[in-house]
Amino acid sequence: MIGSRWQRGALFAAPGLLLAGFGAVHPAYLDAATAGWWTALHVVLLPVFPLLAGAQWLLLASAPRALRWPGRLAAFAFAAFYGGLDAVAGIAAGTVVHAQHGATPVAGAVFGIGDLLGYIGSACFLAACLAIVAAAALRARWRAVPGAVVLLLASVSFLDSHIFWPRGVFTMVGVAVGMSVLSLVLPREERLSATRSHLGRSRSPAP
Repeated sequence: MIGSRWQRGALFAAPGLLLAGFGAVHPAYLDAATAGWWTALHVVLLPVFPLLAGAQWLLLASAPRALRWPGRLAAFAFAAFYGGLDAVAGIAAGTVVHAQHGATPVAGAVFGIGDLLGYIGSACFLAACLAIVAAAALRARWRAVPGAVVLLLASVSFLDSHIFWPRGVFTMVGVAVGMSVLSLVLPREERLSATRSHLGRSRSPAP
């Protein structure tokens, strides 16, 4: 039904839009004045970033195996490494700056390893999105182009934008739009056929 189709689109858009909202209130820099909010915000973000990986995992459900499992592995790696960035450059660095009442060499060292983890994680995010786009192109051809272009541009921007205002916020909006549109390119008839096929296999008696 149309309602359930648009609910599906909203579901896949939700993680990106949620992160865009947090990005709009993310401090532009870390110092003694922003350290408390910086730390608290990244504690809240710890369970939010993995929602993007969950959306990628689900978008790869109907992909060919050669794309599905490498893409899902990349999504898992994104959640792991980007969570490391959040914990190190977010929570740990904010705690150090708050305790020392300002930036210190220790905070700089913490940011260094955090940035490395974040770059690895965002590169894995891009790799998973490439698998999603390839799978969508195979099943929907030209109808996948709008969502694919938006998602890939946003994924490349994510390599160095984090969720900081303004580019990071628009990057997350792009991720939300791209994922939502790609979730809708599979025709309803094909989705129903795949569901019936799955149910038929699950009900068939074992040989």
